[in-house]
Amino acid sequence: MAVLVWVLIALAIWHFTVFVPDKFAGGIVGAFGISIAGGIIGGLALSGFDMPSRDATDVGTVILGVPGTLIALAVLWLWGARRESAADAS
Repeated sequence: MAVLVWVLIALAIWHFTVFVPDKFAGGIVGAFGISIAGGIIGGLALSGFDMPSRDATDVGTVILGVPGTLIALAVLWLWGARRESAADAS
């Protein structure tokens, strides 16, 4: 159940990427994939690689997926912006 929560919070955060200039490596589809992966990996890492049970899923479980998603999206955006500026310079 926790993975479902992390995927859904990552999906919710991904929706806000429309307000950011599209410099993501891989475009909006790349941002979608990395947000889901970042949410799952971040949630797992912050929970100590211990999968919370269905009964242990609460608001705290939702918060565990947020940092991984934001970090993954930021890294992908910076990578894409760097690639774009390098392509413009040549």
